[in-house]
Amino acid sequence: MLGTAPTVPVPPMATGDDRAAVRRPGAAATEPPSYWDAIEPLLTDVKKPAQYVGGEHNQQVSTWTDAQTRWLLCYPDTYEVGQPNQGIQILYEILNERATALAERCYAPWVDLEPLMRERGIPTFSLEAHRPAWAFDVFGVTLPHELGHTNLLNLLDLGGVPHRTADRSIDDPLVLVGGHAAYNPEPLAPFIDAAIMGDGEQVTVEVDDVVRVFKAEREPGGALAELADEDARHRLMRRLAAVEGVYVPAFYTPKYHEDGRLKRTVPNESGVPSLVPKRTIQDLEEWPYPQRQIVPMTETVHERFSVEIFRGCTRGCRFCQAGMITRPVRERRPETINRLVEEGVKDTGFNEVGLLSLSSADHSAIGPVARDLADTYEGTTTSLSLPSTRVDAFNVTLSNELARNGRRTGLTFAPEAGSERMRAVINKMVSEEDLLRTAETAFSEGWRQIKLYFMIGLPTEEDEDVLAIADLGIKTYGIARKYGKANKVTISVGGFVPKPHTPFQWAAQDSPEEIKRKLAMIRHRIKDHGGLKLRTNDPEEGVIEGLLARGDRRVAAAVERAWQLGARFDGWHEMPTLETWRQAMAETGVDLAWFSYRERDENEALPWDHLDSGLEKGWLWEDWQDAQSDQQLDDCRWSPCYDCGVCPGLSIEHDTGYTGGFQLPVLPSNLGGSESLPTTPERYASSDG
Repeated sequence: MLGTAPTVPVPPMATGDDRAAVRRPGAAATEPPSYWDAIEPLLTDVKKPAQYVGGEHNQQVSTWTDAQTRWLLCYPDTYEVGQPNQGIQILYEILNERATALAERCYAPWVDLEPLMRERGIPTFSLEAHRPAWAFDVFGVTLPHELGHTNLLNLLDLGGVPHRTADRSIDDPLVLVGGHAAYNPEPLAPFIDAAIMGDGEQVTVEVDDVVRVFKAEREPGGALAELADEDARHRLMRRLAAVEGVYVPAFYTPKYHEDGRLKRTVPNESGVPSLVPKRTIQDLEEWPYPQRQIVPMTETVHERFSVEIFRGCTRGCRFCQAGMITRPVRERRPETINRLVEEGVKDTGFNEVGLLSLSSADHSAIGPVARDLADTYEGTTTSLSLPSTRVDAFNVTLSNELARNGRRTGLTFAPEAGSERMRAVINKMVSEEDLLRTAETAFSEGWRQIKLYFMIGLPTEEDEDVLAIADLGIKTYGIARKYGKANKVTISVGGFVPKPHTPFQWAAQDSPEEIKRKLAMIRHRIKDHGGLKLRTNDPEEGVIEGLLARGDRRVAAAVERAWQLGARFDGWHEMPTLETWRQAMAETGVDLAWFSYRERDENEALPWDHLDSGLEKGWLWEDWQDAQSDQQLDDCRWSPCYDCGVCPGLSIEHDTGYTGGFQLPVLPSNLGGSESLPTTPERYASSDG
């Protein structure tokens, strides 16, 4: 039974002078307490206790008093979900390589441990040394999606850190967020000190320098030693806001029309930018991380050695926030990929290598890379995987290289929509012929299972488009059966959620009732095909995600109230929290229909307009109009520039990133259009233009 562990004396939550002493730079600091002795007796009463232990291969435990700055890097979900996250691992390694910095990690305790921690006064703790969250200088949170917002507030409160930024003192950690969900941080504005826009490697180092210098100046005899605490914290926020890519919400004020529409978000502090730009790593070769991947102590969602082979995507899928905000494409050299894989497999012992990107088969040298790695590991237990593979980029050669060691179990593809018309709307330039040919290739080469991902609730969708998902699944299953009765096809269908900084940011979202109706249509269509499996997401999860994705600062009241009412782990099936959220919205006056179920017009200000992802809002609007006319755009990596706004100001173009490769110049689309220029890398490489 829970709560039967023996009571162990717990160090008190430090306040005031004690916190200041712990956070002093270097040898002047007092060592913070470790809570391990209090945590260990509780582990017999919780599920998956190994996630709280630490001690992993390649973790780094540093001496507190050797560091000038100390970071707690947080993934606001369980260890099994957050441990494989590459963003956390990259920043962890970069910070710990600095002689003046220390970085540890933390994850959200599951619902069986949290009440025991609160009962005994155990705060949010680091995995490495079980140090309390309140002791660190920076609490840095990766937000890959919006369903971790209530977990963030909970981790702060549990960690002895005021969950509202206005209530924090100079002795509390800075609360920073980054990741894809940080591109609209307005629903978290009252709770975070700053949001990081874009790639985190360079900006994290710069923020670390700001914190280190500021702390030194606050020491006796320093330039800011006599400054009042409140003024000192304001000075620190000003310095953070001066770092390119850092957004400090407290320095901006939203203005509204009388009808409730947002008018604009404007600076309320002199000298801060009216438009905060994202940061872009221009050469991935300068940041070959992680090089010492941490090996988990217990089962996680991805157990493999992962190498990011390129960053960015220009396929232009209109629903895809990740593809839009990570432009332009930047590739790693094949020799760098091979080196990272060789060293990583030897170091970690993983027997699967994941070549990561938004569309891994789009790497210009994916064929040679896959062949070289397959040659290296042929005859061993090490296998290769491309977790993200486009239907039209998969072929027999790539299939054979990925399965050189005999592992032909399953492949995953994402047509996203069932009909040709809907794929034109979303700019997913994959034909039914492409998909069926790929299925034929895969099953004929010995693959046994294909999973197909689709969305419903897309803009302009009709019932016939929904039924086309079932029909495409049935046709694919027919091919599977040709090559073996045990072969499987699974169609996974989820509800579409419009995201900021995409052409669909103006679109209305389907209600959960409408999503359920469409799912029922698909189930009925495939009911006579017993070997065709259907997997669905909970339509109610999309309600919360949609609200937080496009909400403005007024939604923060609902976030806070939902957390107070007990909302946690909003993306988990085990935690049905929609009724809690509905109560929170009712109590705070947040209108779900206003934020989620209505289409925006061209002139309406959006909550993230003052945050620059590099994409021109006018270009996104034009692409939204093209979507409604079923017009497609070619991948600008192999065609003239569409003037989306990303590349000007950068010293790179769409770069293959390796010696002997090719670079695509940024050409305006009015120079004759794509028909007048080569449209494939092979043709372009031989061109003198």
